[in-house]
Amino acid sequence: MALEAGIVLAVVFALMLVISVPISVSIIIASLAAILLVLPLDMAIFTASQKLVTGLDSFTLLAVPFFILAGILMNNGGVAERLINFAKVLVGRAPGALAHTNVIGNTLFGSLSGSSVAAAAAIGGVMGPLQKKDGYDPKFSAAVNIASAPVGLVIPPSGTLIIYSLVSGGTSVAALFVAGYLPGLLWALACMVVAFVIAKRRGYPTSEKVSMKVAFKTFFDAIPSLMLIVIVIGGILAGIFTATEAAAVAVAYTFILSMAYGAVKIKHLPRIIMEAVEITAVIMLLVSASAVMSWVMAFTGLPSAISDLIIGISDNPIILLLILNVFLLIIGTFMDITPAVLIFTPILLPIVVGFDMDPIHFGIMMVMNLSIGNITPPVGSALFVGASIANLDIEDVIKPLIPFYVAIIVVLLLVTYIPAISMLLPNLLGY
Repeated sequence: MALEAGIVLAVVFALMLVISVPISVSIIIASLAAILLVLPLDMAIFTASQKLVTGLDSFTLLAVPFFILAGILMNNGGVAERLINFAKVLVGRAPGALAHTNVIGNTLFGSLSGSSVAAAAAIGGVMGPLQKKDGYDPKFSAAVNIASAPVGLVIPPSGTLIIYSLVSGGTSVAALFVAGYLPGLLWALACMVVAFVIAKRRGYPTSEKVSMKVAFKTFFDAIPSLMLIVIVIGGILAGIFTATEAAAVAVAYTFILSMAYGAVKIKHLPRIIMEAVEITAVIMLLVSASAVMSWVMAFTGLPSAISDLIIGISDNPIILLLILNVFLLIIGTFMDITPAVLIFTPILLPIVVGFDMDPIHFGIMMVMNLSIGNITPPVGSALFVGASIANLDIEDVIKPLIPFYVAIIVVLLLVTYIPAISMLLPNLLGY
């Protein structure tokens, strides 16, 4: 039964996507088709409807719309410019200083906004013209911006990690948050190493030396923005509030900060809230639809069948992890990160748990794999935005991106095969 259900599920799902049916609707239709193999029509519809509702019955999910709203407020609130100035002070004397500034800016802004697209647009939009003025190749500048844009998907507060926590059966959100720091910073460092080598070879300039007075002023200007990370993560780790409550605090803080900067006014709120509602509705429908698919897979025994198939290839954990990495990288090139996490976590998590891989470690590995899909063709959203911001075609930036791809894959393999990179901080904090 599992084989037949899996075939029907995969074929119908693929067919729906080919004819451009929205992915959430495709999931529901494919799940119904698979249910009909074992249940009559009326019972199948009743069960699917029930799972659509119960799939959203989670306190943890409340954090998602709040973090989305906080990210949009950040994106509109004049935060990017202050973070860029702060980054320039940090790395201004290194060869290719503006490229390093771009990476650090994306890391900071991406972690605050939780969006690779927002980071690529906000930071890339400011840094691109500055780098062009200083003689940087626009293709190189775009590649730096694109390669570092998804770092914020790994570094908390990350909505993707909240989704993984929900679908993985309640893996601690706080543990996932702290686990993402070292892998995310390694990703950023890898991009900076590549940028340094290329900038050194091409003779790109350093930034002008700033006085201690200007450096302190720039730092203090950035403190209110940086404090969001301290408040959210510190509050969660200290037990002051849950991840969901932290998301609400983030909204209040970013709203006050954006108003103080004068970039957001009361009249802008309807537009900002509507944008947050639209994004939230898409994500929630995906979560709801994936609950139906998860139930179908569990009911038909599909995850166990797929697990047996993969384990049948090899029982060596090193080989299995390599297979899973390749599989997730391929998935990430064709599917957005949220539905991929929702669909494949219930299938792949039992496999890795079978050879004692911690769900926290696997969550970071999975999110990193799928985040790379944000910057790869054919559907990488950050790739398209980054190229568009730079007024370049996709074909123009792929070749300059290759050394960055290599460096990021090396980091991915390190995170995969050295659990301590992900687990050091959670273990130190008692998770």
